[in-house]
Amino acid sequence: MIDFGNFYREIATGRLSHWLDVLPAQLSEWKKEHLHGKFKSWEKVLENLPAITPTTLDLKHSVTATREPELTSGEYRCVYNILREFMPWRKGPFSLYGVNIDTEWRSDWKWERVLPHISPLKDRYVLDVGCGSGYHMWRMLGEGAEFVVGIDPTQLFLCQFEAVRTLLGNDQRAHLLPVGIEQLPQLKAFDTVFSMGVLYHRRSPLDHLYQLKNQLVSDGELVLESLVIDGDEFQCLIPGDRYAQMRNVYFIPSAKMLKVMLEKCGFVDVRIVDQAITSLDEQRSTEWMTTESLVDFLDPNDQSKTIEGYPAPLRAILTARKP
Repeated sequence: MIDFGNFYREIATGRLSHWLDVLPAQLSEWKKEHLHGKFKSWEKVLENLPAITPTTLDLKHSVTATREPELTSGEYRCVYNILREFMPWRKGPFSLYGVNIDTEWRSDWKWERVLPHISPLKDRYVLDVGCGSGYHMWRMLGEGAEFVVGIDPTQLFLCQFEAVRTLLGNDQRAHLLPVGIEQLPQLKAFDTVFSMGVLYHRRSPLDHLYQLKNQLVSDGELVLESLVIDGDEFQCLIPGDRYAQMRNVYFIPSAKMLKVMLEKCGFVDVRIVDQAITSLDEQRSTEWMTTESLVDFLDPNDQSKTIEGYPAPLRAILTARKP
């Protein structure tokens, strides 16, 4: 059974100790809401995953674990079959003892775009908001972060994260909590906060930016990645019922408008450091995510547009500092 006790012990005497005023009750309530259904079956599957200690672990260039001697054919089949139980895998990729999880998103490509522009993560406390299965959390540890917390309320992502953590040797420097950013108190405890692929899902984007700011220490850095549109600081898109088949997309600003929004919230040193069109090689269906993906969400006659006629996905990365 997934237990958050290790996390409570990790933070009990440090800079996050005041989180214990509210977090145990929130997670207890979350557990009550998920006593039945898929989550319980996934938990049982997790219990069958063998605890393996890697001989070699690479979190700097990828998320790769190997062991000498290699897994037996029976061990390999056990790991493979259990990880298949947690499909679809959307963020990755992972290479775990020869089991290569080719995820829908090449999240390593996003990380390569982000990394050159951010403050070094060595010895930092990091929060990853909307972390999905936690791929980027492991890469943050690979850059020397001292402690990484991811938050994402999705049950499957928690189970995927715990499966990977087990196979990486039960590393306690990273933890995923099934809560949303709106449930966090003003912790003011993290040196770096990441929000990647979240802002456009929020009904109130300014509130989201303030919530992110409230988690940072003074002089802490925000790394914000979001869908944007081309245009000046006055341009934004408010889609109708769907955008690229997603129902919960509320507000897509231009990168320049997003910069103004960050400044409005009191951030300083705001920079637009990257813009990139999402390619069909970066987001696609695979044997680990077999349903529709980006190609199905674009106009088949004009891939510069979504199937609804909006501009195709363009993503920007901005960095900012809390004074």
